[in-house]
Amino acid sequence: MSVGPPPDPKAARAHRGGPVVGYAVEGLRVYGNFFAFCLDALRGLFRRPFQVREFIQQAWFISSVSIMPAALVSIPFGAVIALQLGSLVRQLGAQSFTGAASVLAVIREAGPIVTALIVAGAAGSAICADLGSRKIREELDAMEVLGIDPIQRLVAPRIVASMLVAILLNGLVSVVGVSGGYFFNVVMQGGTPGAYLASFQALGQLPDLISGEIKAAIFGVIAAVVASYKGMTAKGGPKGVGDAVNQSVVITFMLLFAVNFVITAVYFQIVPQKGS
Repeated sequence: MSVGPPPDPKAARAHRGGPVVGYAVEGLRVYGNFFAFCLDALRGLFRRPFQVREFIQQAWFISSVSIMPAALVSIPFGAVIALQLGSLVRQLGAQSFTGAASVLAVIREAGPIVTALIVAGAAGSAICADLGSRKIREELDAMEVLGIDPIQRLVAPRIVASMLVAILLNGLVSVVGVSGGYFFNVVMQGGTPGAYLASFQALGQLPDLISGEIKAAIFGVIAAVVASYKGMTAKGGPKGVGDAVNQSVVITFMLLFAVNFVITAVYFQIVPQKGS
Protein backbone atom coordinates (compact mmCIF):
# COMPACT_ATOMS: atom_id res chain seq x y z
CA MET A 1 0.00 0.00 0.00
CA SER A 2 1.83 3.08 -1.22
CA VAL A 3 0.71 5.66 1.28
CA GLY A 4 2.67 7.74 3.73
CA PRO A 5 2.21 10.16 6.59
CA PRO A 6 1.61 13.88 6.17
CA PRO A 7 4.57 16.30 6.19
CA ASP A 8 6.66 16.24 9.35
CA PRO A 9 7.61 19.81 10.36
CA LYS A 10 10.48 18.56 12.53
CA ALA A 11 11.96 16.55 9.67
CA ALA A 12 11.57 19.53 7.35
CA ARG A 13 13.35 21.91 9.74
CA ALA A 14 16.14 19.38 10.35
CA HIS A 15 16.85 18.93 6.65
CA ARG A 16 20.46 19.58 5.68
CA GLY A 17 19.44 22.00 2.92
CA GLY A 18 17.63 24.26 5.36
CA PRO A 19 13.98 24.59 6.39
CA VAL A 20 12.84 25.90 3.00
CA VAL A 21 14.37 22.98 1.12
CA GLY A 22 13.17 20.65 3.83
CA TYR A 23 9.55 21.74 3.49
CA ALA A 24 9.83 21.43 -0.31
CA VAL A 25 11.19 17.90 -0.03
CA GLU A 26 8.52 16.93 2.50
CA GLY A 27 5.81 18.42 0.28
CA LEU A 28 7.06 16.52 -2.76
CA ARG A 29 7.15 13.33 -0.73
CA VAL A 30 3.53 13.79 0.34
CA TYR A 31 2.41 14.58 -3.22
CA GLY A 32 4.29 11.53 -4.44
CA ASN A 33 2.61 9.35 -1.84
CA PHE A 34 -0.79 10.72 -2.83
CA PHE A 35 -0.10 10.09 -6.52
CA ALA A 36 0.99 6.53 -5.73
CA PHE A 37 -2.17 6.08 -3.66
CA CYS A 38 -4.27 7.24 -6.62
CA LEU A 39 -2.54 4.71 -8.88
CA ASP A 40 -3.13 1.95 -6.34
CA ALA A 41 -6.78 2.96 -6.05
CA LEU A 42 -7.15 2.93 -9.85
CA ARG A 43 -5.62 -0.51 -10.01
CA GLY A 44 -7.87 -1.68 -7.17
CA LEU A 45 -10.97 -0.72 -9.17
CA PHE A 46 -10.19 -3.40 -11.75
CA ARG A 47 -8.97 -6.14 -9.46
CA ARG A 48 -11.22 -9.06 -8.70
CA PRO A 49 -13.18 -9.92 -6.72
CA PHE A 50 -14.95 -6.59 -6.46
CA GLN A 51 -16.52 -6.01 -3.04
CA VAL A 52 -20.16 -5.75 -4.09
CA ARG A 53 -21.55 -5.89 -0.56
CA GLU A 54 -19.27 -3.10 0.63
CA PHE A 55 -20.21 -1.06 -2.44
CA ILE A 56 -23.93 -1.41 -1.75
CA GLN A 57 -23.51 -0.50 1.91
CA GLN A 58 -21.43 2.57 1.10
CA ALA A 59 -23.77 3.70 -1.69
CA TRP A 60 -26.73 3.44 0.66
CA PHE A 61 -24.91 5.29 3.41
CA ILE A 62 -23.74 8.12 1.13
CA SER A 63 -27.26 8.46 -0.29
CA SER A 64 -28.85 8.54 3.15
CA VAL A 65 -26.63 11.36 4.39
CA SER A 66 -26.65 13.38 1.14
CA ILE A 67 -30.13 13.35 -0.41
CA MET A 68 -31.97 15.52 2.08
CA PRO A 69 -29.24 18.18 2.52
CA ALA A 70 -28.74 18.38 -1.25
CA ALA A 71 -32.46 18.85 -1.90
CA LEU A 72 -32.79 21.49 0.81
CA VAL A 73 -29.72 23.40 -0.44
CA SER A 74 -30.69 23.25 -4.12
CA ILE A 75 -34.07 24.98 -3.58
CA PRO A 76 -32.68 28.31 -2.32
CA PHE A 77 -29.70 27.93 -4.64
CA GLY A 78 -31.93 27.78 -7.71
CA ALA A 79 -34.15 30.54 -6.32
CA VAL A 80 -31.20 32.89 -5.75
CA ILE A 81 -29.87 32.25 -9.26
CA ALA A 82 -33.31 32.91 -10.75
CA LEU A 83 -33.79 36.11 -8.77
CA GLN A 84 -30.34 37.48 -9.51
CA LEU A 85 -30.37 36.61 -13.21
CA GLY A 86 -33.97 37.76 -13.56
CA SER A 87 -33.06 41.17 -12.19
CA LEU A 88 -29.98 41.37 -14.39
CA VAL A 89 -31.62 40.40 -17.67
CA ARG A 90 -34.49 42.80 -16.94
CA GLN A 91 -31.97 45.64 -16.72
CA LEU A 92 -30.47 44.51 -20.01
CA GLY A 93 -33.86 44.21 -21.68
CA ALA A 94 -33.57 40.47 -22.29
CA GLN A 95 -36.40 39.13 -20.13
CA SER A 96 -37.16 36.43 -22.68
CA PHE A 97 -33.86 34.69 -21.88
CA THR A 98 -34.36 34.47 -18.12
CA GLY A 99 -35.25 30.79 -18.29
CA ALA A 100 -32.21 29.87 -20.36
CA ALA A 101 -29.82 31.76 -18.10
CA SER A 102 -31.25 30.28 -14.91
CA VAL A 103 -31.53 26.69 -16.11
CA LEU A 104 -28.12 26.64 -17.77
CA ALA A 105 -26.51 28.09 -14.64
CA VAL A 106 -28.08 25.38 -12.49
CA ILE A 107 -27.34 22.47 -14.83
CA ARG A 108 -23.83 23.49 -15.83
CA GLU A 109 -22.42 24.86 -12.59
CA ALA A 110 -24.72 25.00 -9.57
CA GLY A 111 -25.87 21.37 -9.70
CA PRO A 112 -22.41 19.76 -9.82
CA ILE A 113 -20.98 22.21 -7.28
CA VAL A 114 -23.77 21.64 -4.76
CA THR A 115 -23.47 17.89 -5.28
CA ALA A 116 -19.73 18.00 -4.77
CA LEU A 117 -19.94 20.10 -1.62
CA ILE A 118 -22.58 17.84 -0.07
CA VAL A 119 -20.76 14.61 -0.99
CA ALA A 120 -17.41 15.94 0.21
CA GLY A 121 -18.79 17.49 3.39
CA ALA A 122 -21.13 14.71 4.46
CA ALA A 123 -19.91 11.49 2.85
CA GLY A 124 -16.23 12.38 2.49
CA SER A 125 -15.84 13.29 6.14
CA ALA A 126 -17.54 10.04 7.17
CA ILE A 127 -15.27 8.00 4.90
CA CYS A 128 -12.17 9.72 6.28
CA ALA A 129 -13.30 9.22 9.89
CA ASP A 130 -14.08 5.55 9.29
CA LEU A 131 -10.77 4.72 7.64
CA GLY A 132 -8.87 6.91 10.10
CA SER A 133 -10.35 5.05 13.06
CA ARG A 134 -9.41 1.76 11.41
CA LYS A 135 -5.88 3.08 10.93
CA ILE A 136 -5.29 4.09 14.54
CA ARG A 137 -6.77 0.77 15.74
CA GLU A 138 -4.26 -0.96 13.43
CA GLU A 139 -7.02 -2.78 11.56
CA LEU A 140 -5.44 -1.84 8.21
CA ASP A 141 -2.10 -3.30 9.30
CA ALA A 142 -3.87 -6.47 10.41
CA MET A 143 -5.53 -6.76 7.00
CA GLU A 144 -2.15 -6.47 5.28
CA VAL A 145 -0.72 -9.16 7.55
CA LEU A 146 -3.58 -11.43 6.49
CA GLY A 147 -2.80 -10.74 2.82
CA ILE A 148 -5.83 -8.49 2.23
CA ASP A 149 -5.27 -5.30 0.28
CA PRO A 150 -7.07 -2.50 2.18
CA ILE A 151 -7.31 -0.38 -0.95
CA GLN A 152 -9.09 -3.09 -2.92
CA ARG A 153 -11.23 -4.12 0.05
CA LEU A 154 -12.19 -0.70 1.44
CA VAL A 155 -11.21 2.14 -0.88
CA ALA A 156 -12.32 0.87 -4.31
CA PRO A 157 -15.97 0.25 -3.29
CA ARG A 158 -16.14 3.69 -1.68
CA ILE A 159 -14.83 5.38 -4.82
CA VAL A 160 -17.36 3.65 -7.08
CA ALA A 161 -20.19 4.32 -4.61
CA SER A 162 -19.29 8.00 -4.28
CA MET A 163 -19.11 8.41 -8.06
CA LEU A 164 -22.46 6.70 -8.67
CA VAL A 165 -24.27 8.59 -5.91
CA ALA A 166 -22.79 11.90 -7.11
CA ILE A 167 -24.14 11.29 -10.63
CA LEU A 168 -27.62 10.45 -9.36
CA LEU A 169 -27.56 13.25 -6.81
CA ASN A 170 -26.63 15.77 -9.49
CA GLY A 171 -29.78 14.86 -11.40
CA LEU A 172 -31.87 15.40 -8.27
CA VAL A 173 -30.20 18.73 -7.50
CA SER A 174 -30.68 19.91 -11.09
CA VAL A 175 -34.39 19.04 -11.11
CA VAL A 176 -35.05 20.64 -7.73
CA GLY A 177 -32.95 23.70 -8.54
CA VAL A 178 -34.62 24.26 -11.91
CA SER A 179 -38.06 23.81 -10.34
CA GLY A 180 -37.23 26.30 -7.60
CA GLY A 181 -35.92 28.79 -10.13
CA TYR A 182 -39.04 28.38 -12.26
CA PHE A 183 -41.33 28.92 -9.30
CA PHE A 184 -39.57 32.03 -8.05
CA ASN A 185 -39.19 33.54 -11.52
CA VAL A 186 -42.82 33.00 -12.51
CA VAL A 187 -44.45 33.70 -9.13
CA MET A 188 -42.24 36.35 -7.55
CA GLN A 189 -40.94 38.15 -10.62
CA GLY A 190 -44.01 37.86 -12.79
CA GLY A 191 -42.31 35.91 -15.55
CA THR A 192 -44.15 34.06 -18.30
CA PRO A 193 -44.05 30.27 -18.02
CA GLY A 194 -44.01 29.77 -21.78
CA ALA A 195 -41.14 32.21 -22.30
CA TYR A 196 -39.19 30.63 -19.45
CA LEU A 197 -39.30 27.19 -21.07
CA ALA A 198 -38.96 28.39 -24.67
CA SER A 199 -35.78 30.33 -23.98
CA PHE A 200 -34.14 27.27 -22.48
CA GLN A 201 -35.09 25.19 -25.49
CA ALA A 202 -33.55 27.84 -27.71
CA LEU A 203 -30.16 27.90 -25.97
CA GLY A 204 -29.93 24.65 -23.99
CA GLN A 205 -28.56 21.43 -25.42
CA LEU A 206 -27.86 17.86 -24.35
CA PRO A 207 -24.08 18.36 -23.86
CA ASP A 208 -24.89 20.82 -21.08
CA LEU A 209 -26.50 18.04 -19.05
CA ILE A 210 -23.77 15.56 -19.98
CA SER A 211 -21.03 17.94 -18.86
CA GLY A 212 -22.80 18.42 -15.54
CA GLU A 213 -22.98 14.68 -14.98
CA ILE A 214 -19.31 14.25 -15.92
CA LYS A 215 -18.39 16.98 -13.44
CA ALA A 216 -20.42 15.29 -10.71
CA ALA A 217 -18.75 11.92 -11.38
CA ILE A 218 -15.26 13.43 -11.27
CA PHE A 219 -16.08 15.40 -8.13
CA GLY A 220 -17.38 12.26 -6.45
CA VAL A 221 -14.17 10.39 -7.26
CA ILE A 222 -12.01 13.26 -5.96
CA ALA A 223 -13.97 13.46 -2.71
CA ALA A 224 -13.66 9.71 -2.09
CA VAL A 225 -9.96 9.49 -3.01
CA VAL A 226 -8.90 12.46 -0.87
CA ALA A 227 -10.99 11.29 2.10
CA SER A 228 -9.62 7.75 1.82
CA TYR A 229 -6.02 8.94 1.57
CA LYS A 230 -6.26 11.27 4.56
CA GLY A 231 -8.03 8.60 6.57
CA MET A 232 -5.48 5.88 5.78
CA THR A 233 -2.56 8.17 6.63
CA ALA A 234 -4.03 9.51 9.88
CA LYS A 235 -1.89 9.24 12.97
CA GLY A 236 -1.82 10.61 16.49
CA GLY A 237 -4.91 8.98 17.94
CA PRO A 238 -8.44 10.44 17.87
CA LYS A 239 -7.11 13.98 17.53
CA GLY A 240 -5.21 12.94 14.43
CA VAL A 241 -8.38 11.48 12.94
CA GLY A 242 -10.23 14.74 13.56
CA ASP A 243 -7.42 16.72 11.94
CA ALA A 244 -7.45 14.36 8.96
CA VAL A 245 -11.20 14.88 8.50
CA ASN A 246 -10.81 18.66 8.51
CA GLN A 247 -7.90 18.51 6.10
CA SER A 248 -9.74 16.17 3.72
CA VAL A 249 -12.75 18.50 3.49
CA VAL A 250 -10.62 21.60 2.90
CA ILE A 251 -8.37 19.91 0.32
CA THR A 252 -11.37 18.44 -1.48
CA PHE A 253 -13.08 21.82 -1.75
CA MET A 254 -9.93 23.41 -3.17
CA LEU A 255 -9.46 20.63 -5.71
CA LEU A 256 -13.13 20.75 -6.73
CA PHE A 257 -13.07 24.42 -7.65
CA ALA A 258 -9.77 24.06 -9.52
CA VAL A 259 -10.97 21.01 -11.47
CA ASN A 260 -14.31 22.69 -12.16
CA PHE A 261 -12.53 25.64 -13.79
CA VAL A 262 -10.46 23.32 -16.01
CA ILE A 263 -13.47 21.22 -17.09
CA THR A 264 -15.56 24.31 -17.84
CA ALA A 265 -12.77 25.87 -19.90
CA VAL A 266 -12.31 22.66 -21.90
CA TYR A 267 -16.08 22.31 -22.39
CA PHE A 268 -16.45 25.76 -23.94
CA GLN A 269 -13.53 25.06 -26.25
CA ILE A 270 -14.74 21.72 -27.65
CA VAL A 271 -18.55 22.09 -27.57
CA PRO A 272 -20.08 24.75 -29.88
CA GLN A 273 -22.67 26.80 -28.06
CA LYS A 274 -26.21 26.81 -29.34
CA GLY A 275 -27.41 30.13 -30.75
CA SER A 276 -23.90 31.59 -31.09
